Amino acid sequence: MGLDGLISAQKRTSSGLPTTTAAAAATGRASRPALPRGRQIQKTFNNIKITILCGFVTILVLRGTIGVGNLGTSDADAVNQNLIEETNRILAEIRSDADPNDPDEFLNGTQISSNPNVTYTLGPKIGNWDSERARWLQSNPEFPNLVNGKPRVLLVTGSPPKPCDNPIGDHYLLKAIKNKIDYCRLHGIEIVYNLAHLDMELAGYWAKLPLIRKLMLSHPEVEWIWWMDSDAMFTDMVFEIPLAKYDKHNLVIHGYPDLLFDQKSWIALNTGSFLFRNCQWSLDLLDAWAPMGPKGPIREEAGKVLTAYLKGRPAFEADDQSALIYLLLSQKDLWMEKVFVENLYYLHGYWAGLVDRYEEMIEKYHPGLGDERWPFVTHFVGCKPCGSYGDYPVERCLSSMERAFNFADNQVLKLYGFRHRGLLSPKIKRIRNESATPLEAVDKFDIRRHPVQGGSHS
Repeated sequence: MGLDGLISAQKRTSSGLPTTTAAAAATGRASRPALPRGRQIQKTFNNIKITILCGFVTILVLRGTIGVGNLGTSDADAVNQNLIEETNRILAEIRSDADPNDPDEFLNGTQISSNPNVTYTLGPKIGNWDSERARWLQSNPEFPNLVNGKPRVLLVTGSPPKPCDNPIGDHYLLKAIKNKIDYCRLHGIEIVYNLAHLDMELAGYWAKLPLIRKLMLSHPEVEWIWWMDSDAMFTDMVFEIPLAKYDKHNLVIHGYPDLLFDQKSWIALNTGSFLFRNCQWSLDLLDAWAPMGPKGPIREEAGKVLTAYLKGRPAFEADDQSALIYLLLSQKDLWMEKVFVENLYYLHGYWAGLVDRYEEMIEKYHPGLGDERWPFVTHFVGCKPCGSYGDYPVERCLSSMERAFNFADNQVLKLYGFRHRGLLSPKIKRIRNESATPLEAVDKFDIRRHPVQGGSHS
């Protein structure tokens, strides 16, 4: 199904997807007011109240523990309940999207919304990035795009700016970012963790697009931008992406060509973990990819197009993964030459078929393989640990995430002579005695000295 019937009044570019914005003609942006002083005071006051509430809770715990004072049980329960209600109220305010003083939602008292008659853009059109970037690199040799002979890589991840609906979700987001920091530290990769919506039009799954573009333009020294979802973890801490394999490509993404080209499946590719080269081609692809993303009627109508076009796709609003697959199929000649669809290792590994096999992997194999024998990345698609709902039972998701984290963490702890007592246990135990010759352990167990790159065969 084509795009001609998507929205009759909608403007189109020569090679883009359905478009929309509340944009000005040149830049696609209107100026927004500064945060009102009253709003700043309100946020400061809320922070003070949270601090005071924490102090009260501490006093109550001490009273209940050591029996100080003559506060009656009913009075204590009443105070405690009031504190809980006040804390929940403040957290609800933090999570609330309906803030009349939020400049991201309102401009001069009028709510900002998409205009289906104006072409949506990520920003001003840039057409000479490759030459501009080359000149910048030449003028700034202290910021090389190659480090120790390897392309400079920036791993990018993030989560919503508000607290998780389920409090345990914040704990697992912390574990997931700790896991990514460990991998990046071991392999000399820089990392950015984002909590901000850079463009409220592209919230949800689409929030990665303006972030990736902004990082490309702000860090010309970076050769590859590597996006990874917050619910994905490294589970092979030794494996390294064989970047030399992709010298002639600008997008590396996990997927299966037969599902993509023969079946037009909506799960042929996975955008939970992929790499973009910092170049003009990538900026052009982002520009062509983004127009299905603005929330509201355009995203909803685009979802209908994607559901009709892609095999097996449920009926829901347009998502970034389906839109990318649609773009690569409908404009194959324009894009596919520079796209590498990778499946020899798990740049994305679906968790449900992996987490219950970790003990078998430990018994039979070793880190550094990156494939089904020892998956490079385990991605918890459908779990939504930060949300109030998911496609799988929350207990199963959380226990599986715990296993994945500890499976990876054991590979890090090995250098220090420890490992987890079990894949479901946060507790650790010693596996090696202290030595008078510690450098022998460094030479033997330090992952930085023994990285394993994936095969260079295609």
